Amino acid sequence: MKVYTASEIKEFEAFAIEHEPIQSIDLMERAAQAISEEIKSIKGPDTLVKVFAGSHNNGGDALAVSRILALSGYNVEVFLFNTNDRLSPECATNRDRLLSACPDIIFHEISTKIDLPHITSEDLIIDGIFGIGLTGSLSSSYALLLRFINNSKATIVSIDIPSGMHSEDNSGILPHQIVHADYTLTLHALKPAFLLSDCQKYIGKCKVLDIMLTQSGCPNLSPQYTINEEEHMRQLLKPRNPFGHKGDFGHGLLVAGSYGMAGAAVIAAQAAMRSGMGKLTIHTPSANNTILQTSVPQAIIHNDKDNYIFTSAEDSKEYQAVAIGPGIGVKTETATALMEQIAHTTCPLVIDADGLNILSSHKGWLQQMPRGSILTPHPKEFSRLFGESSSDYEMLCIAREEARRLQIYIILKNHYTAICCPDGHIYYNITGNSGMATAGTGDALTGILLSLLSQGYSAENACRLGCYIHGLAGDIAAEKYTEEGMNVMDLIQTIPDAIKELKNSAYLYAKTLH
Repeated sequence: MKVYTASEIKEFEAFAIEHEPIQSIDLMERAAQAISEEIKSIKGPDTLVKVFAGSHNNGGDALAVSRILALSGYNVEVFLFNTNDRLSPECATNRDRLLSACPDIIFHEISTKIDLPHITSEDLIIDGIFGIGLTGSLSSSYALLLRFINNSKATIVSIDIPSGMHSEDNSGILPHQIVHADYTLTLHALKPAFLLSDCQKYIGKCKVLDIMLTQSGCPNLSPQYTINEEEHMRQLLKPRNPFGHKGDFGHGLLVAGSYGMAGAAVIAAQAAMRSGMGKLTIHTPSANNTILQTSVPQAIIHNDKDNYIFTSAEDSKEYQAVAIGPGIGVKTETATALMEQIAHTTCPLVIDADGLNILSSHKGWLQQMPRGSILTPHPKEFSRLFGESSSDYEMLCIAREEARRLQIYIILKNHYTAICCPDGHIYYNITGNSGMATAGTGDALTGILLSLLSQGYSAENACRLGCYIHGLAGDIAAEKYTEEGMNVMDLIQTIPDAIKELKNSAYLYAKTLH
């Protein structure tokens, strides 16, 4: 699924109007029909509906919805804000259609002062004041209107985007200057801001409505954002060679653990071995031997020179991939060994956890990372690495730029994890849940990534597929144990179930006898 910016949506709609072909007013009618059907599923016709419409095309959508709902038996009152005495052609057409089809409707066209209506908790507000074309800040009168809507106890449905919200960057906008919708019925595609954590309070339950824009898409359009979907992840999953042996499925090196932090190594190792790799070697202090050989008996253990911390890099020549960081600590000797490991690693590399914490204290070392390396920071780790951000959007922009500059992959972990690629594209992963906000789940992702890289997946495909499997395993675990009750070991045990669900396609199971 593509995610479009405001300018990309406009380009897409213009292409559809030219090539489908369809008139803009007819495209608006198509959207209004889809919106109205969703509203009918939210509230019945006994509901009092207050519609707030602006003077541009978002207002035109709202007026068309008003007409459809009124003709369906809803009690509708409409407030059209025409403060500049300049309606868009489509908005003007839908005003005229509304008044012609519903002559008894309570309709207010407001050019100056408004007497705001009484609204109860049983009412439904339809917000169609501003759409994705909004730029700049609101006037004081519109800011007061949005504050009034937010202070009501009514159910609020926003058309396409909550009014006052920008499709991407909402840093610096005061919360009361954006409608806090209970439902957002967005058209054609998600907007980038909808995937940012600090914007979730505005959009409520979001549903993408298919308004049947041209099926072939816009050939000159290259969206910056893509959502990982099951169909695409299934295509990325490699068929397993039925005649393969363990050497065919990769040998990975995991540098993890220190005295008192053996658990991080256990978690990453078990996740790796549950994700299809053939062999795993764990480089760890000897103090962790008993724990690891008991918990992950199938792994090979290489002991560090030091009994308690990581101090010596491992030769990477015999491995297909290396992951480093979970539980290694941040001692000076460990930091030096990390740099040596980075400098001498010639295969795909994943850096997580304490590896990131060390790099945040030695930022110059970031330049030494091999191209195509993968960093997996959560927001706090990211801020330590690349500086504080004023908003999730600013953090995302920094992540994209650093991925480009360093030619690496940055997996910015969050509810919707953003995979920032060296070419500037961002893939969003939407599997997962809040039950995964528990110790060790990041280490599990590191193990999955190590496994996929060891099996020969490209760095980009390993990031996309690894995040998807990780989140899907979390969803399966939450369904079984609840989000409150699950832990990281439950997630690891359900990695095979996640892979099985992805492999639910005939071509992956097909066997040909010769």
